[in-house]
Amino acid sequence: MHGVNEPLHRLVQLRRDTARPLYLQLEEQITTLLQEKRLLPGTTLPPERQLAEALGVSRATVQNTYNALRARRLLRGEGRRGTVIQPVESSRLATGMDRLKGFTQEMRESGRVPSTRLLEREIQSDRSIASIFGLHSDARFLRLVRVRYGDDLPMTVESAWYNLDLAPMLADADPYGSIYEQLSSNGLSLDYCDQSIEATMPADSESEVLGFSQPTPCLLIKRRSYVTSGVMAEYVEGLFRGDAYVYRTRLEV
Repeated sequence: MHGVNEPLHRLVQLRRDTARPLYLQLEEQITTLLQEKRLLPGTTLPPERQLAEALGVSRATVQNTYNALRARRLLRGEGRRGTVIQPVESSRLATGMDRLKGFTQEMRESGRVPSTRLLEREIQSDRSIASIFGLHSDARFLRLVRVRYGDDLPMTVESAWYNLDLAPMLADADPYGSIYEQLSSNGLSLDYCDQSIEATMPADSESEVLGFSQPTPCLLIKRRSYVTSGVMAEYVEGLFRGDAYVYRTRLEV
């Protein structure tokens, strides 16, 4: 394979002692290899069947991974040459809407370094928020207000509430890290979310945080995330800069 010093199957390690699907593990590890420049644009990847046999997985696993990477425009098909690493064509973040992922994962997959500035952190009870979660009025929540950065560029200002009835360990959570990863490490993997996206103009204070010299259209994303038991774990409202995001989705008949 052009651009790879050793076979791809030796560069990845798939774990079978975790609930994380193999195709997602493979997708994440190939993405990391791209970010670390161990796979370069123009590199030809192994055919699906060949890589599946080398990794000891089904061909469908590799096929799902390649399809996901093509959808993210990280791979492209070139006829007889096969599947090739796609050069980066845009500085805007093109993110899919078909998978639940946190900001940290999204930045890593796009090749950007995530970081966080904490504006507020408190344990609180809020009747209105409890109603959103369907909990009793004196339920306790971890509330975080954070500015999230990709390569030192402020990408979003988010206010998030986390269900301490479900995940009491989050009272001591690291607000600078991925809350999703902290939930998962405690056996509370997220299963699905309900999400809405609308266009809005930022307030003056939000424009200042995002570094706008003048108000610029943004995307307001509201998300309710649930664990596999169907219990709501998170409610978040994120204001994303409209000049840095392109959201894509696939519609099927």
